[in-house]
Amino acid sequence: MTTIAPAPSRRSSPDTPATEDQRVSRTRTVVVALALLVAAACTAYLLYDVRGSWSYAMDLRTRQLAALLITGAAVGASSLVFQTVAGSRILTPSVMGFDALYMLIQTVIVYALGSAAFLALTPGQHFLLDAVLLTVFGWLLFTWLFRRSSRNLLMLVLVGVVLGSFFASLTSLSSRLLSPDDFLTLQDVMFASFSTADPGLLWTAGVVTVLGIAALVPLGRRLDVVALGHDPAVTLGVPFHRTVRITLAVTTMLVAAATALVGPMLFLGLVVANLARQLVPTHRHAVLVPVAILVGVLTCVAGQLVVVHVFDLTTTLSVVVNLVGGLYFLRLLMRTVLL
Repeated sequence: MTTIAPAPSRRSSPDTPATEDQRVSRTRTVVVALALLVAAACTAYLLYDVRGSWSYAMDLRTRQLAALLITGAAVGASSLVFQTVAGSRILTPSVMGFDALYMLIQTVIVYALGSAAFLALTPGQHFLLDAVLLTVFGWLLFTWLFRRSSRNLLMLVLVGVVLGSFFASLTSLSSRLLSPDDFLTLQDVMFASFSTADPGLLWTAGVVTVLGIAALVPLGRRLDVVALGHDPAVTLGVPFHRTVRITLAVTTMLVAAATALVGPMLFLGLVVANLARQLVPTHRHAVLVPVAILVGVLTCVAGQLVVVHVFDLTTTLSVVVNLVGGLYFLRLLMRTVLL
């Protein structure tokens, strides 16, 4: 009597295809949900609790919303690819001392030119000066750091802390040499503000942000391999150092545009990039970068809504982000040390 062997069931080895399908489905669900939340937050920011002149409110809120969108997109995309080339989830350009460098540049400009000449600069000249100086200094700084430390996490964190403290000390020393009028002028540019974003700067910062994000698109597949490390990337034929240099140049340009537009936001990139990596379980930057942009925009718009309508402008978005992001940074640092 012959027996017929049972046909192999599809449920006997469902792990690989089912897991992949689940990941793709989850990624699509997350992207659609984030897009809907961003649309809802933007609509609420424009239309919720409008009082007085409708045209004045729409003009003001449209400019503020544009600044939030540009900042969220630029910080989200730049922080995520910076973490890839740094090989760490706790490093961002701001953590490495970029915000301290911005404050030092502002102080030096006010000290060298004086408050009268500083205020005489047009918004476009001011933005161009900030963006060029931040881009040049940031690119040189990051290139030197990655060449010297070669992805040594503890060394990069130590260098970032030391540089941030060094720039902050120079800023404090320079500010003490300013006259009272110059010091008051300097205080106005030291804190991030979405309410005072100049309309003329929005187009410039928006164009720079769009060009920077577009420059990251052809780098997506290379960054997927660069995330594996130097030796695997070189073995697979990816020009590691060239990809890192281009990524750092684009990252610096994006962060410089966002910082020159609204001021420093220390831990925004850290929170946004890590939330994006937790939401979508993939290593593909073609997916991670758009998700980071959506998370950055949602964080900025929803956070500013809470600051305006819950805290009644008694605090600022940068204070809330720095408080939450600082605690999150300590949690990530402790987990890294324990591992």
